[in-house]
Amino acid sequence: MKKPAILGGEPAFNRLIPITKPFCPSPKDIEKELSEIFSSGQITNGKYVKKLEEQICEYLGVPYAVCVSSCTLGLILTLKALEIKGKVVVPSFTFPATLNALIWNNIKPKLCECELDTFNINPVEVEKNIDEETKGIMGVHVYGTACNIEKLEEIAKKYNLMLIFDAAHGFGGKYKGKFLGNFGEAEVFSLSPTKTLVAGEGGVITTKNRDLAEKLRILRNYGDPGTNDFELIGLNSRMSELHAILGLYSIKRVEKEIERRNEIAQIYMENLKELPGISFQKIENFIKSTFKDFSIVIDEEEFGLKREELKISLERENIQIKRYFYPPVHRQKVYKKMFDGISLPVTEKISENVISLPIYFSLRDEEVKKICECIKKIYDYRKEIKEYLKNEKKN
Repeated sequence: MKKPAILGGEPAFNRLIPITKPFCPSPKDIEKELSEIFSSGQITNGKYVKKLEEQICEYLGVPYAVCVSSCTLGLILTLKALEIKGKVVVPSFTFPATLNALIWNNIKPKLCECELDTFNINPVEVEKNIDEETKGIMGVHVYGTACNIEKLEEIAKKYNLMLIFDAAHGFGGKYKGKFLGNFGEAEVFSLSPTKTLVAGEGGVITTKNRDLAEKLRILRNYGDPGTNDFELIGLNSRMSELHAILGLYSIKRVEKEIERRNEIAQIYMENLKELPGISFQKIENFIKSTFKDFSIVIDEEEFGLKREELKISLERENIQIKRYFYPPVHRQKVYKKMFDGISLPVTEKISENVISLPIYFSLRDEEVKKICECIKKIYDYRKEIKEYLKNEKKN
């Protein structure tokens, strides 16, 4: 058997297989629109932004969508518009931007555990963390797989809390037949290059609340409703026309993007399900995931290698690997002091053992299967690899 690259074999790929690769239009695809905005000088927050908002509303079946320059600013403005004060319960197994938005609004994050199987915020732990200062819950749809929305809605109603969703990964995902974007006070999506709907950079806030939508439109424009008589303390978080044009191109093919990601995820699971020490994110049959990421959890005892050892081995095969999310928020340098002493064993277990594999529209079936073969081969040579890395560390 050909040895893994880490043990001297030829790398499985002669070029890097990236973790993600956005599907971009050719210049000709958007030439007409670009020519129009450049000749008119209307290059921000114009007709294409409005058109993108309209198409997002139509696609998701929501009444209001507000495009902004990033998902992070979308979260910041949404929290500002809702005038939340006090504490918000939020998972630690998330991208730090989730908490950054709270901190920028002087809201105290109350971190809670995620579920061991779904990786999403645990409703039981949410309820345990509610006290008289708690004013909201922020759920996160990890990897584009919806969290337990129904249970979170029940808890929010029971304690009269605001419910917001960081839906950065979730554009096109569904929960019980309904598109994400239709839940809570608002949901905020990312349109950055790693996502299913790509605008280059950008975000969009969806809501059923007309007043909230109007307030968000003012806030994204510094707080100016268009009269130069400022009503709110806002930010410049407008989306450019260029980004909106990219978004309009992307939304035409977002269904294909999501279907392809689901196909790739199925190939990974089918080829790796019998391998000891590998587990997948649990996705209920009433949830459609976008598979913004495809991540597996490694059990060192069963697999025979640590997550880091597998990561290094795959990188030697020219396969780019990420660890989403590691470290968890409460162990990030910026937040260590704030959450000193907090223990979230489930979150820590997942974070310390999770590894994300390449997934994107143009990744071919044979490449996915080859990645799986690399993982199998690394498992077969696990003892030799562990010994090699041990010696390499010594030297």
